[in-house]
Amino acid sequence: MDKLWIGAAYYPEMWDEAEVEKDVVRCKELGLNVLRMGEFAWGKMEPREGEFDFAWLKRAVDIMYENGIMTVMCTPTCTPPRWMLNRYEEMRQVTSRLQRANVSSRCHPCKTSPIMREKNRIIVTEMAKVFADHPGVIGWQIDNELFPYGEGCYCPLCRQAFRGYLKRRYGTTDNLNRAWGMTRWSLEYESFDAVEPPFYHEWRHPSLVTEWHKFQCEQIYSYVDEQAEILHAFGCRNVGTDMMQMDLLDYYKTNRKLDRVQFNHYNPAAELPMTSFSYDFLRCVLDRPFWVTETQAGWNGSHFAEFGDRPVGNCYANTWLPIARGGEMNMYWLFRSHPNGHELAHGALYNTAGRAYRVSNEVKRAAEEFSRAEEFLAKSRVESKVALTYSATAAVNFMSAPLVKGFDYRENLVKKFYLALRHYNVDVIDTPHALDGYRVLITPFATTLDENGFVSHVKAWVEQGGTWIVGPMSDIMDENTSKYTRAPFSFLEEFAGVYTKYQKPIDSDLKARWKDGSACAISTYYDAFECLPGTESLADYDGGECDGLSVVTRRSVGKGCVILLGSVPSHRDLLRLVDLAPIAEADENITLTERSGAHSGIIAVETEGRAGTLTLSGTWQDLITERRLSGTVAMNAYEVLVLVRAAE
Repeated sequence: MDKLWIGAAYYPEMWDEAEVEKDVVRCKELGLNVLRMGEFAWGKMEPREGEFDFAWLKRAVDIMYENGIMTVMCTPTCTPPRWMLNRYEEMRQVTSRLQRANVSSRCHPCKTSPIMREKNRIIVTEMAKVFADHPGVIGWQIDNELFPYGEGCYCPLCRQAFRGYLKRRYGTTDNLNRAWGMTRWSLEYESFDAVEPPFYHEWRHPSLVTEWHKFQCEQIYSYVDEQAEILHAFGCRNVGTDMMQMDLLDYYKTNRKLDRVQFNHYNPAAELPMTSFSYDFLRCVLDRPFWVTETQAGWNGSHFAEFGDRPVGNCYANTWLPIARGGEMNMYWLFRSHPNGHELAHGALYNTAGRAYRVSNEVKRAAEEFSRAEEFLAKSRVESKVALTYSATAAVNFMSAPLVKGFDYRENLVKKFYLALRHYNVDVIDTPHALDGYRVLITPFATTLDENGFVSHVKAWVEQGGTWIVGPMSDIMDENTSKYTRAPFSFLEEFAGVYTKYQKPIDSDLKARWKDGSACAISTYYDAFECLPGTESLADYDGGECDGLSVVTRRSVGKGCVILLGSVPSHRDLLRLVDLAPIAEADENITLTERSGAHSGIIAVETEGRAGTLTLSGTWQDLITERRLSGTVAMNAYEVLVLVRAAE
């Protein structure tokens, strides 16, 4: 990390140039040093076909640069101009009800359309010619919040391309029918031309839903790759695409040709404790600091405000948290409220008349503190001994077939596993990620493990000394959203040394106890195991049909071990299995991050808006206030401490 960036999204196309000059002063008032520009301005960049005007945008970039404010330049391919979408109808998506999208807001483009791709290449090339070498442009954002909204585009081009995708993937319809189990209900396809995408109003086959989603995502990956290749060819640096927090779009594939992971989130104030989950995931996709390209300053909104206001101090903590967890940029949406349009009620750092909100001062406070702690943050990094699996394949499988009624993969992973680890450094990783350096890997709800070489990698890692805590609901489906037939798992029974007696994907009042007799709290899903020779039961079901069968097992493998979970343990019981010391002792409302490297220390952030305590071993100095702290330290609501060992 070379520098910390704090800023906001800015739309000079919305304002007279005299207002841009005034907004420079406002940026300086808050300590902002970066703005995003250009993402929705295609119509002003190309008012008529083949006629390009970037002079107005260059003047805005120049003015900001002259005042020490850098730019992240955005390609505007999310919003082709109305004249273009009307002239070339195939560029507009078709809904699942087979209606061509109206030109009414944004995210209209069909990712398959050759004309859309051609127009993208032209506008991105013209932008790169103007801005690739501009000293004020420090990075690039491709498009905006790419995702197969409404399950993607159902136009004739996409439907035909989908059939081609299936033919490449399966080779023959016999292979497809076998993989999807289409003999059930006599649903076999005679040819790929007979395959139609899933429609909302049907009872849809999970495998079809899965493959249709994957196809739509593949169109997005190539959409990103294509723009990245153009920008890189012109020497553009720090190229990324701002992504929302759903792993239904594979972050590893989306970022395979990008330089920076960029991330947008609009979590309301009450969800601040959970946002660090996203940061711990983003940090691992590319081995470099991530950028938060959008978060809400006050409230969210479109025609009306929603998601609540941020209590005093919450915006300040929200500004600090991604930096603490390894990011180097935090940007708000938006700098100044729009005077008209679809998001008239959205919060911002300044209102339409250019007057600051209360939260603006909290951003200013954080910016000032970043300066005091910049050397420490620049010369330290987050290193983790604990990793948690977050699988794009599992996210898609559970979207297609949740198994447990109302099951939300991400929510369950965060609340029932991740939040237990708020006093640890945690890397949140997908199956392509290397396992070197971790002591503990936790893999719940990862439906498909037989991918990306993960099985061989995890076996070798365990043999070399790793502790793998796996389950429940892991290794239960293949990538087609089909269950295994030889056993309930593809390999876990053999590797963990168990025989699975029962599986119950329903709510239950089953109870369990550890072998020492203490209660073991369990919930959500229930596998009951018989332990084979060489495997020990750590906790058994207590009563009911599973009485005496194991719910938590342990088997030594080489220098390490595999711990198999048949149900979801409580936070306390999970930490019993992790068996590593936390960074420090602290109340649950305090998130801790340990930083190491040329500088080392601890960053503590209170995330729930209430007082708490942190217990320190030895004497520390807070870089923000220069206080010396030791023993049990009281923390106020949304307070941040940046702690380094105090000199004797």
